[in-house]
This record gives sequence, C-alpha cells and structure tokens, in this order.
Amino acid sequence: MKGKRTLYEIYWEILTFCRTPRTFTSIIHRCSLNSEIGQEHMGFLLRKGFLRRYEEDGGILYRATDEARPFLDVFREMYLELYNRGPEFKL
Repeated sequence: MKGKRTLYEIYWEILTFCRTPRTFTSIIHRCSLNSEIGQEHMGFLLRKGFLRRYEEDGGILYRATDEARPFLDVFREMYLELYNRGPEFKL
C-alpha cells in the first residue's frame, strides 16, 4: 500500500517503535511526523493508556503499555487480511 498513511497506521508505527523506551524527538523522526502532529497523536495514545510517559535520567521517555497489545494484534490481523502482508514502517 502506498500513499498517505491512515491514523491507525501512524498509531501502529508509534506504538511499535515504542516497544522500547523512546524520546519524543526519536519518535517523530522515525515515524515521519512533525512536532505538532506528533504531539496530537501521542497525546491521544497517552489518554487511551496505550502509551506511557515517564522520566529517566532527567529525560522524558515514552513506552507502549500492555494495554496497547490488543490494538496492535487486531491491526496486524486486519492488515494481513486486507493486503496479504503485515504492516511495515514507511521507508
């Protein structure tokens, strides 16, 4: 699939990338987002409880929570059904 990503694809990218703790800057760079849009999407995921923000060594990090797992699983299954392949990061 090519073209503009859906919100669900962007959420999947953020949560997949944040399986290990990540900084805000690394998230928006890796997921090809600008700062404003990144804040919106990450704010949504934080409010849903899919992403957790915490402080470590004086810096702020984000990590996907266990609550995100059902979304990631269902999204992957749906994607496989629609496109006969799993979702991938946009290169």
